[in-house]
Amino acid sequence: MPENTYTINPTLNKNKIFLLQKSEVEKRLDPQFYKQEFKYNIAKIKKVKHKRLGEVVKYSTETWNQKDFFNSTFPYIEISEIDTLSGEIQNISQVEIKNAPSRAKMVVRENDIIISTTRPNRGAISFIRKQNDFSIASTGFSVIRDIINPEIKREYLFAVIRQHIILKQFEQRSSGGNYPAITPEELNNVIIPIPEINKQEKIISIFKTCVEQKKQNEAQTEKLLASIDDYLLKELGITLPTPPENILMNRIFTTTIKEISGGRFDPKLYSPQTKALLKSLLKTKYEFQTLKAMIVHSTAGDWGLDENEKVNENEYVKCLVLRATEFDNKFNLNVEGNRAKYRLINKIKLTTLDIQTDDLLIEKSGGSRDQPVGRIAILHKDLTNNYTLCFSNFVHKIRFNQNIIYPEFAFNYLKTIHNIKITDVMQSQTNGIRNLILSEYFNLPIPIPSLTKQKEIAEHITDIRKQAQQLKDKTKEALEKAGKEIESILLS
Repeated sequence: MPENTYTINPTLNKNKIFLLQKSEVEKRLDPQFYKQEFKYNIAKIKKVKHKRLGEVVKYSTETWNQKDFFNSTFPYIEISEIDTLSGEIQNISQVEIKNAPSRAKMVVRENDIIISTTRPNRGAISFIRKQNDFSIASTGFSVIRDIINPEIKREYLFAVIRQHIILKQFEQRSSGGNYPAITPEELNNVIIPIPEINKQEKIISIFKTCVEQKKQNEAQTEKLLASIDDYLLKELGITLPTPPENILMNRIFTTTIKEISGGRFDPKLYSPQTKALLKSLLKTKYEFQTLKAMIVHSTAGDWGLDENEKVNENEYVKCLVLRATEFDNKFNLNVEGNRAKYRLINKIKLTTLDIQTDDLLIEKSGGSRDQPVGRIAILHKDLTNNYTLCFSNFVHKIRFNQNIIYPEFAFNYLKTIHNIKITDVMQSQTNGIRNLILSEYFNLPIPIPSLTKQKEIAEHITDIRKQAQQLKDKTKEALEKAGKEIESILLS
């Protein structure tokens, strides 16, 4: 071999080991930016007519001073409320002005396109519709207001920047640790294909059709999932009280000193509505036991150490840590993709936690403005068999006596308990974090049909969730197929 000649093993990962010409180096020196997958992605786009994003749009700098325009509350768009599959805004919170987050400053208007600059490759990008005109968005968004290139249709731009070839550039041009962000300068340097108008209109049509199908599938999914609580309560013979009309007189009540002596001073706990709701759980056609009477193992979680911490390998093990973030309100646990979090857990502690299939996890700290703490999850074999698991200190684990209660039945019952807002009166709040009062939660009554009946109920609910999951998967597959079709049009 001639002197000063080198070869690279072809089996090595080209994204980790690669050569770069000096002429290819831009202002950035971080090797992540020059990964070969990014290079190939840019090369594909440059084969067709294209422009830098900064050459075709202007961003809005309109901000709100958190004083004017609104009376007591304001409509707030948070990054977490953007559906990354469709770009739809799932919820706009009405936030009291006095409680306005410091980031609530960007004014958004009809036809604006907003792009999350934190972890932008997730695709938290939305098109502001008429009903959301003049809302306030987080400063974590860049707001595209004007299209300055007549060759580009606005809805085409919205559709195209949601595609894989653009999101890949967002990933390339982001920087930072756990929450990489893209700067305005780097966002402007993202290149987008500019096809003929007829192709743009075709792409708009494909995208709109797919989003409309998604809405229909989601409506069916919601209907299926909403039927679960009604089915379960009916099977147990539990009838919930009719919610009273939300008027002042229905919010005024009296109680006795004796009732509150030595207890909590939360008025919600003593309201007639809460009392009626709790009493309804006792009016079941089955005998019941308290939650704590059936628990055979109960333990708090452990957050452990950062996975990059230098530790004695004989004392620590890398674990997938389940947090409240992984609790899926509609299904169970979601640890897909970049949601997964790994930590180093002391082996002795892990033994004490004794994590097993069919253990239940309770969200004991967290919650939000519209969601009480106390969500529930169950550990299935797909997790316990494939991962070394742990759970955070915001989560509590319990295990039931399976001679009395079937774990899947208990999971579904406790999920319904959360859905009907019973845990809303079993929480305290300190420093902005809601905490489940476990002593009250563990005293919840649980109806105990025969194990055969419990399994029948659980299996029926599992079938409903499978149907809902199939619809969800169908939606995802349709969007992926549409994405490939759009990319083919763009790059041809």
